[in-house]
Amino acid sequence: MNDRDIMEGILLTTKGVCDLYMHGSIESATPNVHQVFNTALNDALSMQNCIYNQMAQQGWYPSEQAQPQQIKQIKQKYASVS
Repeated sequence: MNDRDIMEGILLTTKGVCDLYMHGSIESATPNVHQVFNTALNDALSMQNCIYNQMAQQGWYPSEQAQPQQIKQIKQKYASVS
């Protein structure tokens, strides 16, 4: 297993943790529990962002910029739905 595979595994795990914390926050019955899940979610999102940035710097998580015409088309598509 190489570094990229390890980082991908860590990123996927962190995304899963974020999902669990988000659902915990949504389903929490008391303000205290809600706040604990929100804090944990924000911490996990910060960690996920750091992992993503490290992978992007290594070229392991490439992303492309959307072209202005593509953005315009998507805006028009969803504007007509409402």
